[in-house]
Amino acid sequence: MTYHAGGSWPPQAPPRRRAGKALGAVAAVAIVAVTLALIAAVPHEVSGHAMAAPNADSMPDRQDAKPVRKLRGNPLLAGGIALGPVSCDLPELSRDAEQLKSFYTALVGCLKQAWQPALDKADEPNLPVKVSVTLPKTSACGSAPSRDEAVAYYCGGDATIYAPTDWMLSDAGLSRPRHLATLAHEYGHHVQRESGILDAASAEMGSPEPTSDADKAVVRRIELQANCFGALFLNAAADRGSISRATANAAVADYGRADDSGDHGTRANQLAWAKAGYTGSGPAACDTWSAPADKVS
Repeated sequence: MTYHAGGSWPPQAPPRRRAGKALGAVAAVAIVAVTLALIAAVPHEVSGHAMAAPNADSMPDRQDAKPVRKLRGNPLLAGGIALGPVSCDLPELSRDAEQLKSFYTALVGCLKQAWQPALDKADEPNLPVKVSVTLPKTSACGSAPSRDEAVAYYCGGDATIYAPTDWMLSDAGLSRPRHLATLAHEYGHHVQRESGILDAASAEMGSPEPTSDADKAVVRRIELQANCFGALFLNAAADRGSISRATANAAVADYGRADDSGDHGTRANQLAWAKAGYTGSGPAACDTWSAPADKVS
């Protein structure tokens, strides 16, 4: 997630680490380097039942659409692809686990609605995402990351965003921008999964775990793109419904609060890619795969 200058999150709060797992499990707020390996190891079909989300009934899932396993040249990153404007009706944030889950479920429904036009035009799927505010010992992506590694993560094996209540509240409190930024980043990993980008990235990696410099570079491009995708949504939702422009600005800025990271890139690049999405016209602004190395360091 990112933080926008002038946002409401206390400036003295320590920056949150972000890690994520691509394809198998993606950590949104802090990325676990091992995630990409998990993606390759688990089935990519959605398992279980997706939670009901606002507006989901009016957005039929296109079971005939197929992901395109490409990085450069992925149809989602073509010119003319854009998210749809969306008015999010979100409940109040709360420290109560069920109320927090209701906030996340409504937000994920809004994310799905915003991304639907882009994925439809790219002829790629947009299947539902589940949200869990409890931490499983294991999931379709194997063992969960530790609290030091992530505050939320996405598992591609079961298409679930895991945002444990204790972890999220200790990191974000009731800061609406930070919760928005985290969930939008995690949903960005889901978009990567649906579009085939995560599979293609996994194929590019040379070892089961992303420990080499080359593999870490792939992970950074994944994570920076998720920031950019998250900010695309924030722009699509800003000044509509429950998300004011000031709140969206603060959420974008939140992406620049993280420390420099071998997995997620420098703080400057984390914020730069978020800004690219926020000011861009569509996913084409988030083509980290064609960017020079210094822009994804």
